[in-house]
Amino acid sequence: MKKIISCFAFFALLTQSYVFAQTAPTSANLIDYVNPLMGTQSKFSLSSGNTYPAIALPWGMNFWMPQTGKMGDGWSYMYDSEKIRGFKQTHQPSPWINDYGQFSIMPMTSLKIDENARASWFSHKAETVKPNYYKVYLADYDVTTEIAPTERAAQFRFTFPKSDSSYVLLDAFDRGSYVKIIPSERKIIGYTTKNSGGVPANFKNYFVLVFDKAFKFSSAWNNKKIAKDTLEVKANHVGAIVRFETKTGEKIGLKVASSFISYEQAERNMTTELGSDTFDQTQEKGRKVWNQELSRITVEGDNIDEIRTFYSCLYRVLLFPRKFYEFDAKGKVVHYSPYNGEVRPGYMFTDNGFWDTFRAVFPYFTLMYPTLNAHIMEGLANAYDESGFLPEWASPGHRDCMIGSNSASLITDSYVKGIRGYDINKLYEAIIKNTNNAGPVSSVGRFGHDYYNKLGYVPYDVKINENAARTLEYAYADFCISQLAKELKKPQAEIDLYLKRSQNYRNLFDPQTKWMRGKNEDGKFQTPFNPFKWGDAFTEGNSIHYTWSVFQDVKGLVGLMGGREAFVQKLDSVFTMPPIFDDSYYGFPIHEIREMQIMNMGNYAHGNQPIQHMIYLYNYAGAPSKAQFWLRQVMKKLYQPTPDGYCGDEDNGQTSAWYVFSSLGFYPVTPGTTQYVIGSPLFKKATITMENGKKFTIESPKTSAANLYVDGATMNGKPYGNTYLEHKDIQNGGTLQFNMISAPSKAWGIKPEAAPFSLTK
Repeated sequence: MKKIISCFAFFALLTQSYVFAQTAPTSANLIDYVNPLMGTQSKFSLSSGNTYPAIALPWGMNFWMPQTGKMGDGWSYMYDSEKIRGFKQTHQPSPWINDYGQFSIMPMTSLKIDENARASWFSHKAETVKPNYYKVYLADYDVTTEIAPTERAAQFRFTFPKSDSSYVLLDAFDRGSYVKIIPSERKIIGYTTKNSGGVPANFKNYFVLVFDKAFKFSSAWNNKKIAKDTLEVKANHVGAIVRFETKTGEKIGLKVASSFISYEQAERNMTTELGSDTFDQTQEKGRKVWNQELSRITVEGDNIDEIRTFYSCLYRVLLFPRKFYEFDAKGKVVHYSPYNGEVRPGYMFTDNGFWDTFRAVFPYFTLMYPTLNAHIMEGLANAYDESGFLPEWASPGHRDCMIGSNSASLITDSYVKGIRGYDINKLYEAIIKNTNNAGPVSSVGRFGHDYYNKLGYVPYDVKINENAARTLEYAYADFCISQLAKELKKPQAEIDLYLKRSQNYRNLFDPQTKWMRGKNEDGKFQTPFNPFKWGDAFTEGNSIHYTWSVFQDVKGLVGLMGGREAFVQKLDSVFTMPPIFDDSYYGFPIHEIREMQIMNMGNYAHGNQPIQHMIYLYNYAGAPSKAQFWLRQVMKKLYQPTPDGYCGDEDNGQTSAWYVFSSLGFYPVTPGTTQYVIGSPLFKKATITMENGKKFTIESPKTSAANLYVDGATMNGKPYGNTYLEHKDIQNGGTLQFNMISAPSKAWGIKPEAAPFSLTK
């Protein structure tokens, strides 16, 4: 009888699971599909995302996170850690860039100032992680901590045991900090200057903390020691302690806000964003905000993990760039300039590396968030006014990281897709300045511009690192400039100059090996040449990865390789060759190398950005079914909604945006044009709601793990044979339907006229 009951129970559970799997998520519960821990099981030697759980609102000025790493460690939260040191306000975009404007809060029931001593054991089994809410049990203190964020503030709720020594410690971190306790107002104010670079001399993050219960004791501390009878202290490393007497299960509330402008502005941010709201009200408001943004795209399918992966990735896309602006007493937008230290009017955004995000993150914003995109463009114009250059990697000001002048891609893509409301002429002036100048750090402007403008490439032998990669990226940027110049009706000679320079990729194509190759100043290719050598002439990749960085003229590259068949064979070889690598430039296998090596996809290195568009290039050579096959392999093997869910650095939303676009069935291979290249839709139905309210629906009722090939498509009921979509067709709304089959189509998308845009016809 027990066996029969067990069988019925199992059948009921199976039926229940099947019904749930077939149910489409609703706009009210999408946040529940997000796993902010996706990608947190990472370390220096191997990245599964190098993410942390950002407890935040979309594009929020401040994020919060549980801190497991030591003060100043870029790996602030690691999934495999066993102890929490505090709950940190963070602005970190990447462990490699590290943090700024940071401080932490830690509840405890025995006073321990040192971060190692105060760290408490915790378990993921007693941890709840949502974008709008975090909760964890601190075992050493029998205390539960909860966090609910707004854009510039947050609420904490601590549940204490019965104790006459229930403490909350504020750590303002080292490198210059200040605190002042005001017991009569149950308040702590102060500032932190802790940063990792990219800030003016007067940089401070001002904070205000207000508790809902009076203190039994309070004191400032300095250098890990209580400052006796002192409520105010300024030194290298200071903090504050407040003590309460608590009953069993007593909850103590804390409101926190901060500002890069002043204490008064921090108070204003607290009043504006928290007001008289309870913790639960703040949490619920955050839930509504996230559901509103996530519901801009609803997906339906029969694989719950794919839905979880989709919304976990979409959450990451909506975190950066950060809103680095505030609202003054009159409600006007103002910002502290991370470039000149002044308080200026207007928008400012930061914490972004365009080398990563020009590829898919910003095209996502141009598609889905035209108003936000216009604000970002205004912020770029303000950055140019305040520093003399456009940012390329900002955190919060100019940082010396990565290469290229990819701001040209963002600006052009915005304008050619019809977004207005910012000073495009100033931005055009700025990108032209980039072409003739190196900036204050090597990642700003164009390092090696004089060689590039004279020779058509940056030479290998003139002590400019990553020269071939620079050449390829400058050529793409020049294409973008030519398109913007055309839109702005600039003189034809100016348009032609940048069109000509957009062909500079040809100068590095080696007809013998048919790979891109560094070239010396005398016009000879550098020798010896090893296409498997990472770094050197390339950036975090090798020639096999960078050869495909000809976004603007793929058909031109097809011609150089000997035609469509030869091009397809070259693409195939990336997957079929073993994961050979030469790490001599670095002296050890950097994590990007390891991530390529262990994925069993040959030399395809999806964990880093330069090759992420490569699979879509099959469409340009009449082999879209091969793109469809490999796209599905990447989506299936390299993405999961788990702590080890990425195959390399997530990088400010870029690796996530690749999945968001690709799972919908299209991808922006060439920002600066109005086209998206079609791949293999993962979901049976996806509904995209545009900012103008119109809906674009993608239906693939037969899609499955087996049915991954496109055998035909209709747009609004009419046959559709192109392997690309136009921006205006998506914006105008409508229905795109795919017929999916289990074998490569022998007809759909193979004709030359079905291929996407390329400068070479």
